[in-house]
Amino acid sequence: MEILIKILQLLLSLSILVIVHEFGHFAAAKLFKTRVEKFYLFFNPWFSIFKFNYKGTEYGMGWLPLGGYVKIAGMIDESLDKEAMKQPAQEWEFRSKPAWQRLIIMLGGVIMNVVLAFVIYIGMLSIYGEQYLPTAEANKYGIATDSLAREFGLRNGDRILAVDGHYIEDFNKIPLTLILEEAKTIDIEREGKKTTLTLPAGAIGKLVKHKSPLFISVRIPFVVESFPENSAARDAGLLPGDSLLGINNQDIRYFQDFREAIQAYKGQEVSIQVKRAADTLSFGMTVPEAGFIGVYPRQQMDAFFHLNQKDFSIAEAIPAGMVKTVDGIGGYLKQLKLLFSPEVKAYENVGGFITIGSIFPAQFHWESFWRLTAFLSIMLAVLNLLPIPALDGGHVAFLMYEIVARRKPSDKFMEVAQIIGMVILFALMIFANGNDIVKLFR
Repeated sequence: MEILIKILQLLLSLSILVIVHEFGHFAAAKLFKTRVEKFYLFFNPWFSIFKFNYKGTEYGMGWLPLGGYVKIAGMIDESLDKEAMKQPAQEWEFRSKPAWQRLIIMLGGVIMNVVLAFVIYIGMLSIYGEQYLPTAEANKYGIATDSLAREFGLRNGDRILAVDGHYIEDFNKIPLTLILEEAKTIDIEREGKKTTLTLPAGAIGKLVKHKSPLFISVRIPFVVESFPENSAARDAGLLPGDSLLGINNQDIRYFQDFREAIQAYKGQEVSIQVKRAADTLSFGMTVPEAGFIGVYPRQQMDAFFHLNQKDFSIAEAIPAGMVKTVDGIGGYLKQLKLLFSPEVKAYENVGGFITIGSIFPAQFHWESFWRLTAFLSIMLAVLNLLPIPALDGGHVAFLMYEIVARRKPSDKFMEVAQIIGMVILFALMIFANGNDIVKLFR
């Protein structure tokens, strides 16, 4: 059921993105009185799920959910309609329009994807506001680390002060900042002393491949929320609301530290120190062979930290939405740059539809859905501007050449370029989705 929910969210998001993108081309073409022969959601080789004609345009839905398209009269596109191009140019055809109008038509899809992200961010900020955990709050108990963070020199209890000398206000943005900025140093405070950690060679590449949200996380006091059905801790006398303080009188009061330390006592008798109201108590128990005493910890962030919450009026959400859109474009451009980094080798982690689908939550949640749709809209806009024939960016590159050189590339050249571009796109699609398949069997 969870997989089905992810698939449905992916299809809904892609449908919105494709319709908005293609509408950008459609609206710009109509603005300059250029005929649009087809407007399709998804591709329709051999047959369509449905189609109808309205005012000279065929609207429909294909069965292959790999995107969508508009077919603009007099334009060499993926349809490679050579016969139409042999006919004399008509005033309502794309090829008859001035270069600046054709440029706007080709940029229409990208512009609409950016506008969509902007509108989504405005809506999200005005409805949900913005909430985040300040790094200063996360440092209250120090951070928790996983094996990769420890390989980099971080330890449980460290307090993060800066990345490459810059303070990161939002604690959850620290791992992404390390990656996108290809950071070299992390300033920390450990046991009251400040020091600078220099990241080892290949650190960013390892972090890209790691993909764990627990690389660094907040360290929380170990407060009992509830117990599973079989619980050594409950049988020993612990109650919800108790705060665990240690094992065998060793001070271990944070959940992440306790979870690791208890592994050394599998099958052994231990004494667990607990604070209950104003009293400090000890409970004896045998640690099960699995290494867990059977306690669900309290994990609500607002129980331990003050989260920054900012609400926005519509007027305030507009400039804030613009900032988030621009930052999103800049962040994605930095991600693309990592694809060509020999150290990071981010291309090894390029994924297709399985990877994209996996970023959606297992349960439908509107805030998460729209946040991810805004990100995908920015991603689609940036990728479509790449100067690859068959993408909007390829057409834009040829139009810029035409404007500068004052002559068009020949139709034959455009046909060959379109074929090459389609081969490149299919190769990239096979590579990305092939990566997904390989990951399934690792």
